[in-house]
Amino acid sequence: MRVFLVAGEPSGDRLGGALMEGLKTLVPDVEFDGVGGPLMQAQGLDSRFPMSELSVMGLVEVLPKFFHLKRRIAETAQAVLDTQPDVLITIDSPDFGLRVAKLVKAQGTIRTVHYVAPSVWAWRPGRADKMAKVIDHVLALLPFEPPYMERAGMECDFVGHPVTTEPVATEEEKARFRAEHGLGDAPILLALPGSRRGEVERLAPVFGEALNLHLARNPEMRVVVPAVAHIADQVAQHVSAWPGDPVVVDPRGMEPPLAATQKRAAFGAADLALAASGTVSLELAAQATPMVIAYKLNWLTQKMAERLVKLDTVTLVNLVSETRAVPECLGPDCLPEKIAARLAEVQADPQAQAEAMRVTMERLGRGGEAPGLRAARAVLSRMEASA
Repeated sequence: MRVFLVAGEPSGDRLGGALMEGLKTLVPDVEFDGVGGPLMQAQGLDSRFPMSELSVMGLVEVLPKFFHLKRRIAETAQAVLDTQPDVLITIDSPDFGLRVAKLVKAQGTIRTVHYVAPSVWAWRPGRADKMAKVIDHVLALLPFEPPYMERAGMECDFVGHPVTTEPVATEEEKARFRAEHGLGDAPILLALPGSRRGEVERLAPVFGEALNLHLARNPEMRVVVPAVAHIADQVAQHVSAWPGDPVVVDPRGMEPPLAATQKRAAFGAADLALAASGTVSLELAAQATPMVIAYKLNWLTQKMAERLVKLDTVTLVNLVSETRAVPECLGPDCLPEKIAARLAEVQADPQAQAEAMRVTMERLGRGGEAPGLRAARAVLSRMEASA
């Protein structure tokens, strides 16, 4: 069996790595091709080009790279057509992956799967109908998503979220992390300004000012910043002027298991987190770390989002738990003073989010079959049924 996979950012790489592991369990002689990051490469993928080239978000951010991305879309689609895999699996990053799928479907009958349903329940519901023209099967991370996809004519399976299978940091791991980074018994504030260059450029200065305000009232607190490998230099440059004698956890040069342990220990040891919107809220919830979410887009993208988004929250913990337990500072509210005020509130009552985080993990599949294996089983089952 030959599988062509395309992931465009770290969260997709994580999903792809777990799916590949599941496929190898069920089909030991499976062969992989495509584009992915270190976790997918660790499962046997020889990425056709660096996945980091695709980690771009927002209309204005994409424009300077438009022609390069267009070339990569054409190259990737042609590689699929040339190799004729049994299935093409695009993972998240729909602006890239679905364009690849469209070109492939226009010239052949290769089965297509998209892993991560688009958030049509939040904005642009018409995307599901457009997607149905090029995608046969969707793997959904959230339990309420399948009806939206099925209504548009696609097969869809809820497979759970890989974050639910990640180990919880042990007391030994947390103690070792503190010792290795000279943190002692100081309270830790985790700062996570994003996994894309554009996000870091927008959010890091705001986060720094918010931390200045918060640490002025909590001078004993230390700041820890887990970085994604491809932007570690950029993150280190920004946080060098932050308060709290910041510790940047740089995964470059680490083997994937060690990098995962370091990140897990940092999340588990933290007393409080300030994070960009995204999958990271689920990673924090998995480690029961209380959080504040802050995010802003480029001005033009923000204005478009304000007209299109239908929900009053973007944080996955809030959506899955059907609460508003995690405070947000979004768009025009992404200001240092407001962020610092929310941090103070969460620090004063860190258990206020505990139940919402527990419910989120339960609803996403904690305690059940590994989502990567469930996703692999769904792919194979639907392929057999359609044969």
